Amino acid sequence: MINREDMLELTRRMTLSRTSMTRIAGCYVDKDGDFDGSFNVNFLNLSQKDKAENLEIAKAIPFSRTNQQLKKYKFKDSAGEKGNVRLLLEAIKDCGLKNDALMDTFYDLIMERYTGQGPYAVLVFHDRYDVPRKGTDKERQWESEEVYEYLIGAVCPLEGEYQPGSPKWGFLYPAFTDRSSDQSCLNIFHEEEREVFRRLDGMFSLTKS
Repeated sequence: MINREDMLELTRRMTLSRTSMTRIAGCYVDKDGDFDGSFNVNFLNLSQKDKAENLEIAKAIPFSRTNQQLKKYKFKDSAGEKGNVRLLLEAIKDCGLKNDALMDTFYDLIMERYTGQGPYAVLVFHDRYDVPRKGTDKERQWESEEVYEYLIGAVCPLEGEYQPGSPKWGFLYPAFTDRSSDQSCLNIFHEEEREVFRRLDGMFSLTKS
């Protein structure tokens, strides 16, 4: 199960004044399911407007209804393609989204499994969070306990020309459990349960946590 407080700890930082997002990458897919371009930029280089809009998309994943829209899954030990997807996410995280070949491989996996009812965007965010220590009185202390490095992924319909709307499917990797990185688990978001999005879950070899 996901602890709501863990998710709120992440989302409280997803504001223009507090964000530590390092990078955003994504691709666009047209109404026929064909690749329609990609981008990969330093988050700090975005305009204030673009930062705000993208933070709202990223925030929608962990801020969604805990254990209803956002559920926790444990990775199975798996060889083959599904095991490789976990390794792909780890490699994307470790390079901070800066390897375009890895990003293209991930976009291809999404496009192979998802057929939208119109054009859509695939977005991936990278962040590093210095998790502050908490004393026995649960008050925050300045010292960092660990650095939680993570990805947020989102699949969003396009509402205008290259303008992503609210996410319909997404993930948080690795999971954030008891204020710490949980490499064995992945959180998956569904705005609503639909078979077309469950196919995306099938990229991974998972069991309900």
